[in-house]
Amino acid sequence: MSHIQPAAHRKETTQLHNGTVMPWFGLGVFQVEEGEDLVRAIRDAAAFGYRSIDTAAIYANERSVGQGIAAALVENNLNREDLFITSKVWNADLGYEETLAAFETSLNKLGLDYLDLYLIHWPVAGKYKDAWRALETLYNQGRVKAIGVSNFQVHHLEDLLQDAQIVPMVNQVEFHPLLTQKELLSYTRSNQIQLEAWSPLMQGQLLDHPLLQEIAGLHHKSVAQVILRWDLQHGVVTIPKSTKKHRIIENASIFDFQLTAEEMDRIDALNENRRVGPDPDNFDF
Repeated sequence: MSHIQPAAHRKETTQLHNGTVMPWFGLGVFQVEEGEDLVRAIRDAAAFGYRSIDTAAIYANERSVGQGIAAALVENNLNREDLFITSKVWNADLGYEETLAAFETSLNKLGLDYLDLYLIHWPVAGKYKDAWRALETLYNQGRVKAIGVSNFQVHHLEDLLQDAQIVPMVNQVEFHPLLTQKELLSYTRSNQIQLEAWSPLMQGQLLDHPLLQEIAGLHHKSVAQVILRWDLQHGVVTIPKSTKKHRIIENASIFDFQLTAEEMDRIDALNENRRVGPDPDNFDF
C-alpha cells in the first residue's frame, strides 16, 4: 500500500451552487448493519481525515452512524461544522408532510440538529415533486445546508426543474467505469448540479479488471485507488463503502497521483451501460 498522506488532502472540497462546501471524498455505509463495526468504521475514517459520511433512512443504520459521529467529534477535537453528513428520504415517505416527518426521524436517530445534505433516494413517479417541495421548505428553514436527489436521470431532472424553486445541488447516482453516464454528467455540469457516485467500485466487481490492473501497476496504486481517482478527475464526488480500517485508509489515498488524459480515455472506453443496482427508469419499490 502507498504511504499515507497528511489528512489535509482528504479535506479537499467542491463548492455547490449555493455556496455550501462539500468534500470530494467520503465514507458510504450502504449495507452496513447497526452496531460496533459501523461505529468503529466512522471513528477510523474520521481519525484518518474523512469529513463526509453518507447514510439513508432505508439503510436502517442512522443510530449507529450518529454514535460514530458523536465519538469522532470528541476523539478528533472536531466541531459539528467540520463534518458533512448526508441522509436520504425513502420511497415510502415521499410526499410533502411525509417527507418532513421522515427528515425529523432521521435527525433524531442521527442525534443531529441539522443535515448538510438531504436527498430524495429514488425518483418515484408522481411523488418526487411533493417531496422536493418539502426539501425546499427544510432548506429555507435552515434545517439542511443543501438538498438534492439520487438516481435521477436527465428526464427526471428536467421534469423536477419545471416546478422546482431551487435547483438540486447534488445528484447521487451509480457511476463507475462500466456505467460512465456521459449524458447525465454533461447535463448536471451544465446545470451546476454536483454529480456524486455510489457503488464507485461496482461492489468489488472491477478489482480484477486487466486494464485497471495495468494502469494501477503503472502508478503503484490499487485498482480501487485508480477508479476513485478517475471519479475525482471527472469532477464526481465519491463515497466508497468499507468497514475495514486498511481499506478506509487505502480508498482515501488518492490525492498524491494523477491519471493521464489517455488513461482517463481508456477507462471511459470500458463503458457498457451496465448496472449493479436498479434501473431508475424501471424499479418497483
